[in-house]
Amino acid sequence: MSTDTEARVVTSGTARAEIRRTGLLRQSLAIVRRNLIHIKRMPEMLMDVTIQPVMFVLLFAYVFGGSIAVNGSAAGYREWLMGGIMGQTIAFAAAVVAIGLTADLGNGIVDRMRSLPINPAAVLVGRSLSSLIHSSIGILVMSVTGLAVGWRIHGGVGAALLAYCLLLLWGFAMIWVGILVGSSLRSVEAVNGMMFTTLFPITFLANTFAPTERMTPWLRTIAEWNPISSLVQAVRELWGNAAAAPPDAALPLHHPVLTTLLWTIGITVVTAPLSVRAFRRRTQQ
Repeated sequence: MSTDTEARVVTSGTARAEIRRTGLLRQSLAIVRRNLIHIKRMPEMLMDVTIQPVMFVLLFAYVFGGSIAVNGSAAGYREWLMGGIMGQTIAFAAAVVAIGLTADLGNGIVDRMRSLPINPAAVLVGRSLSSLIHSSIGILVMSVTGLAVGWRIHGGVGAALLAYCLLLLWGFAMIWVGILVGSSLRSVEAVNGMMFTTLFPITFLANTFAPTERMTPWLRTIAEWNPISSLVQAVRELWGNAAAAPPDAALPLHHPVLTTLLWTIGITVVTAPLSVRAFRRRTQQ
């Protein structure tokens, strides 16, 4: 550095910014803020939790509402439908986080974050929290849309809140699935194809849009043991939108709240360590 340059630096009073140590929570919240700003600048990223769920609600409510009979719902199929739509939407939280994480990995965003003095886990925690907020927006939008088409909550406040908590817990478990897929696959196109090819059959092969009682025996068994069916049944019962499962239904539908909690814990316990290991392997290459 020349003498003139040194003099300019001294006289300008320019100093290097001080790097302060922060904890995991603050670092994670900073990444959440970054992801939310990204959504603010690209509002089309919310289409999957705004336009798409509303379209599903309106199509199924008015196209199929008059041809599918359900039991235990005061407002018929339109009210019964809402639990299924919300269960499907929260399951797609896995796709949201997988696509977002893969995009960050491919664009070098994660490498830039890792070059900073932050906890590596903050990247995953921040992505998980922002994806959960993203999915919660969809739940809110669908609740408002449901009220417009005749959906009502007939249970108590505590039961209603428990139903929403189950949806968020399920979304948390799905986020770990998304992290695993997003860390394992190399392109957004591959993740998109993988998640939609897997999630669509799983969410439709359940009690989301049609009762399982009229299905053929082998298909009914698969549908009623589907974890999505337990979640949807629990939400419907807690909201008072459906009667208890019939006596000949599979065991999970007779204890849907407990079954959903067990599925949530099981999926998280299995996929979380695999997700962390896959993410470390991907970022250390």
